Amino acid sequence: MTNSQAISRCFSGTYAEARGKFLDAAAARDARVQSFELPGLRGALGETLAMDVARLGPADAKRLLVVSSGTHGPEGFCGSGCQVALLNDDELLGRLADAKLGLLLIHAVNPHGFSHLRRTNEDNIDLNRNHVDFGKALPLNPAYAEVDPLVLPATWPPTEADNAALAAYIGKHGEATYRANVTRGQYVVPDGVFYGGAAPSWSNRTVRAILREHAAEATHIGWIDVHTGLGPYGHGEKIYPGRPEGLARARAWWGADVFAPFEGTSASADVSGPVVSTVYDECPDAAVALMGLEFGTLPSMEVLQRLRADHWLNRHPEASQAQRRAIRQGLREAFYCDEDTWKGMIVGQSRVVLLQTTQGLRAA
Repeated sequence: MTNSQAISRCFSGTYAEARGKFLDAAAARDARVQSFELPGLRGALGETLAMDVARLGPADAKRLLVVSSGTHGPEGFCGSGCQVALLNDDELLGRLADAKLGLLLIHAVNPHGFSHLRRTNEDNIDLNRNHVDFGKALPLNPAYAEVDPLVLPATWPPTEADNAALAAYIGKHGEATYRANVTRGQYVVPDGVFYGGAAPSWSNRTVRAILREHAAEATHIGWIDVHTGLGPYGHGEKIYPGRPEGLARARAWWGADVFAPFEGTSASADVSGPVVSTVYDECPDAAVALMGLEFGTLPSMEVLQRLRADHWLNRHPEASQAQRRAIRQGLREAFYCDEDTWKGMIVGQSRVVLLQTTQGLRAA
């Protein structure tokens, strides 16, 4: 078997296949495995939906490496492949063991979206906008009300008039402002794009429970959340989604090419409520380094166009089966490039980041 074939075998074509590969690889390493089933719902193939956890290393490890996948549904094809590749990497796991680090793999944070090919969860919630304090005033995005009807017109594909109205908005405000107003998150239109929810989601509550069990005693945590859809094809941007005071640690571990949305240097908007921010609540005494490792797929405006189509479809259940299949396939391709070259780029870059994280934790 060539190296390319070995890498390709780490990736999957469906959520069910990805889950099976992850659980098999975890079992082969004698990892401690837990499965948290999403109640009341089934997958696209009728399968069980679950967030699965694999834990390796000392149970009382004070330094913990966390890798999570599938926060945004079909982005899980990439993240799951990275996790399975790690579980098959003798040399890298040996380094983790030598450093006496704990390894916590969280597979399919959003199993419903992973299986059904939706970036959002079962309630149309973008999970990287959901981890906020719902007991306080929610983040505001007053510009969203104006862009919602432009992003989600009455028909799909958009009419010439729809495209002209959107082009006029972009011409007036600029593409960067348009993207920010759409993607930063909103909490007022439940069937809109980048909706943050009205309460903590099942995934939110489950991730917090996992951290309380596995990370509460850790003094140092490095957390990599794998994403796709932003940036150049196959390039892994190191996005820092944490608090400003932790940015220096992130750059010390991972390099000067760590970009922070709040500095305006990242491909990502400065969003509220990312999944990794739960570490501040559940592990308040730990020194943390956080990364959203974001791999590029298609051009950014094309990705956004396919997201628009997906959300339009969610608003229009009367759409034909043919249109439904085409939109779902388009969304899958926006977040997963089923090509060996792309997969090799992903595994190689994720391995570098994991080595850097191991060294950072070892020296902590």
